Amino acid sequence: MPSDAKILIVADHEDTLYALESALSPLTHEVVCATSGDAALKEVLRGNIGLLLLDVRVPDVGGLEVVRYMRRVEQTQYIPIVLLTGFGPDAALSSAALRLGVADLIPKPVDPWALRTKVSYLFRTHQRLRAMEYELRELRTRPPSRTLSGRGRAVGRTRGVDPRSPVPLELPLQPDSAPQGG
Repeated sequence: MPSDAKILIVADHEDTLYALESALSPLTHEVVCATSGDAALKEVLRGNIGLLLLDVRVPDVGGLEVVRYMRRVEQTQYIPIVLLTGFGPDAALSSAALRLGVADLIPKPVDPWALRTKVSYLFRTHQRLRAMEYELRELRTRPPSRTLSGRGRAVGRTRGVDPRSPVPLELPLQPDSAPQGG
């Protein structure tokens, strides 16, 4: 994931968007806003979203439908999603959200400090995961190295191998089981 990934906040009320954006402003990540599920999906599909803060009740496409769609699309399926709800504890909603892979379900009104802490952790963790996935893809496409790494040189020195030697080494497969004189 690019280091300039954004946080997308989706809520249908301007005052809610403003409050959430203000709560996250100390994090220094760019925040973008949407006021409907449809607008949220369009923004997510443009790419570069590192976390979605999504109200369960938004116009057009509801919050859980946004999550269902995102989990089916490869480019968006691993973006962390935090759902916001103003309807108090709801076991059915919590169960459905967690089955869809939502990172958390937070009741409104939101505690700004708790929200910042959770969003910061999820955002950083997602960035690290994406960076490791990228590095792994790079390593898989890179041809195998024919030079000794630092660790390989250290092991070679303990076995009397000169890492600058251009001659390929021929090591017996099982040195202890070599036949004894003919």
